[in-house]
Amino acid sequence: MCGIVGFVDAPWAADAERALEALASRGPDGAGFHRGPGVVLGHRRLAVIDLATGDQPMKSADGRHVIVFNGEIYNYRELRAQLQAQGRVFATQSDTEVLLHGYAVWGRTLLDRLDGMFAFALWDADARRLFAARDRMGIKPFFYSTHRGFAFASTLAPFLVLPSFPRRPDYEALRDYLAFQTVLAPHSFLRDVRQLPPAHWLEYDARAASLATGCYWTIPAPRPIAVEREALADRVEAALAASVRKQLVADVPLGAFLSGGLDSSLMVHYMAQAGARPLRTFCVRFAQAGFDESAHAREVAARYGAEHHEFDAPDIDGDAFAAALAALDQPLADPAYVATHALSRLTRSHVTVAISGDGGDELFGGYPRFGEPASRYPRRWWQPLLGRLIGAGLAPQALFRRSLWGRDLLFYRRVELGPYTVSRKSLRRYLTAEVWEACRPRAMLERWIALAGEFDTAGLMRADLWTYLSENCLVKTDRASMACGLEVRVPMLGNDVLAAVLELPAEAHFDPAGKALLRILARRHLPESVWKRPKHGFSVPLSVYLRGPWRERCEAWIAEAPRAAPGLDAAAIGRLWRRALSGRASLRLAYTFAVLLGWLQHNRLTV
Repeated sequence: MCGIVGFVDAPWAADAERALEALASRGPDGAGFHRGPGVVLGHRRLAVIDLATGDQPMKSADGRHVIVFNGEIYNYRELRAQLQAQGRVFATQSDTEVLLHGYAVWGRTLLDRLDGMFAFALWDADARRLFAARDRMGIKPFFYSTHRGFAFASTLAPFLVLPSFPRRPDYEALRDYLAFQTVLAPHSFLRDVRQLPPAHWLEYDARAASLATGCYWTIPAPRPIAVEREALADRVEAALAASVRKQLVADVPLGAFLSGGLDSSLMVHYMAQAGARPLRTFCVRFAQAGFDESAHAREVAARYGAEHHEFDAPDIDGDAFAAALAALDQPLADPAYVATHALSRLTRSHVTVAISGDGGDELFGGYPRFGEPASRYPRRWWQPLLGRLIGAGLAPQALFRRSLWGRDLLFYRRVELGPYTVSRKSLRRYLTAEVWEACRPRAMLERWIALAGEFDTAGLMRADLWTYLSENCLVKTDRASMACGLEVRVPMLGNDVLAAVLELPAEAHFDPAGKALLRILARRHLPESVWKRPKHGFSVPLSVYLRGPWRERCEAWIAEAPRAAPGLDAAAIGRLWRRALSGRASLRLAYTFAVLLGWLQHNRLTV
């Protein structure tokens, strides 16, 4: 796991060292540069595989190709054997060199063969062309800019430290953040920087100063399958076991996040089954009973003889909270990020790699909202009339939600703030008139809407894969873990599992609750207390922290809003904060603004 940066015919190349230093926590084991005519590639290394000879940037024997790579390729040994059969000679044992040779032999079709999490950039010195790609589910990030040449980096952080790089805000990114608590690709918080979406590649032709992008894999559509659930569970089990086995490959100590829930507990089971020794597990213990799963985690760890470690969540004081947020390259308002950051610090003191159960809810139907399609909310004859009365001021705005049906109602429930003028969820009340126009409010969450299709259960599950999963859950895990120099792997998102699950019809997962297939596997292998209890997401008691150890920090950021965020209505945000603390408004929305304002004060943008 690593951090990468690069510049092609860009003035920012003179500050390459500063840019790479912004990624130091992602690669604490070493740094390296390649410099050639018009190009600089930089790499920070977290050594996991081939500790002796896997340094980067890595150059081909003929000097034509140079690569910087962030991630792991789990089937690299098979690909290496295929390439050797074609006469390619390897100088290292690393998966990086497999990418280098693979691109030389297969070109862009190399991407179809990769099973892993990755973001890499490869420079072709003869053609003066840079090729880059991101993995299928967006586990690893990739940011780029075509402002005055071409530049790229693992995260937004390197762009924020370049002395003369423009810091103009992208108001569409702000819009989606306030609606969805995170920024959705291809936007970033800087107008001149884009995110490469999951399963996409790009080519920058330096001679023509032109950029091309494309998608090399799409989420398969579900198809009817007349197979009993037990047989489907057998198929899923084989895929999960294979994926976990592949992802145990490492030349450094390895462990697992264990919350005590279904997904992480199954990961520990398959790790034990694959012979992981010693088996180390890590969890967070909360003082509040409604959030604490540590007893279940201990039970699973004991079943498999794991060396178990717990972290006391009450230790996340104001300083720890601020430090966690300072590690974010972009605002992310998922409160679980702070706990994940704390858990990553504990875990990194024992191991270099951790296995996570991320992806289980999205792939296997773990959210109740998936079981509530648009067809469940048909139009009532009086709803259009109610909508007109509210718009005319003749009916209370509090009834706005009741005037919605079908897709519009599902969209309203999905966003924290939306393109409304008469609702408590009105984005407009928190923005200046200029920013409201610039953010294109009617285009909000257009990527999510396009993926949702008919807004049936299958569409809702599909939509979350390349939005909520890729840009929230995986961002949370990547930024929290990499801030601590910890590599986190997600076997639920391996190619074997994606192939086994994504084509299944939605009804395979619901009985009537979600995760029917994983519950079958859990009943086979895990303690009853794990699979019989209700779903319990990994989060923090936000009301306790916002009214307690985090309050002073948040209120200081909110007080600075007029100076740090001129496009926002500071008075409206202040009112929201006070009402939220008194229980009369959304604490989650108040937290969303506090995180945004803290980030803006740390990373001053220019309007």
